[in-house]
Amino acid sequence: MSVLGHILESEGLATVGISLVRPHAERVRPPRVLHCEFPLGRPLGRPHDTALQHDVLARALGLVARTDVPVLEDHPEVITDESAEPLACALPPRFDPSLPPPVDEVLGLRAAYDRQFAASGGRTLLGRVADADGMADLVARVVRVVDGASLEDEGFDGTGIVAASQDVRAYFEEAALALSEEVPAARRAETWFYTRTETGALLLALRGALKDRGVDRGVWGYVAPSTQR
Repeated sequence: MSVLGHILESEGLATVGISLVRPHAERVRPPRVLHCEFPLGRPLGRPHDTALQHDVLARALGLVARTDVPVLEDHPEVITDESAEPLACALPPRFDPSLPPPVDEVLGLRAAYDRQFAASGGRTLLGRVADADGMADLVARVVRVVDGASLEDEGFDGTGIVAASQDVRAYFEEAALALSEEVPAARRAETWFYTRTETGALLLALRGALKDRGVDRGVWGYVAPSTQR
């Protein structure tokens, strides 16, 4: 975005951006940027805090008239990321104990996913590889890869297995919103997924298995965040 700002400015268009990583803004020196010391993924601050969100937008748009570029200003509020603390979110009981635990977990969470899907007006991040109806089968294929099957045997290539991992994570994090009694701080649902669920552990095992098999780092490195161990 910062580089694009320079290009647009060269054509006579005034631009403004919001930064979440100050050293990046300092290095690229975009024409006008408001730095917000907020968690990654939340450039406007806390969910449902409309007063703060309007303030961020007003401060950012207020920089448009500045001609003493480059301009880098800081928003006065700081929001601390609580990503290391898992979301308080109880998993439903086992759905079918005869199934592999991750597959059983997916089926057990379907009602919670559906509630969140309805509450969001039908918005979801699923769909790269599978929708909710295909999630159990998708996770079963991942189980077989971890158990020794090749990506090709299970119908994946490098891009597909990364997309599959993103769909799986989205399914769980969206279901968690229906199970939790709070609006989670940034990345707490991510930490819950990788540290409290069978399927999160499966994706961590998948990352390790692909690495051990010599799969390109550009694949296994994106199956799960490097911050999750």
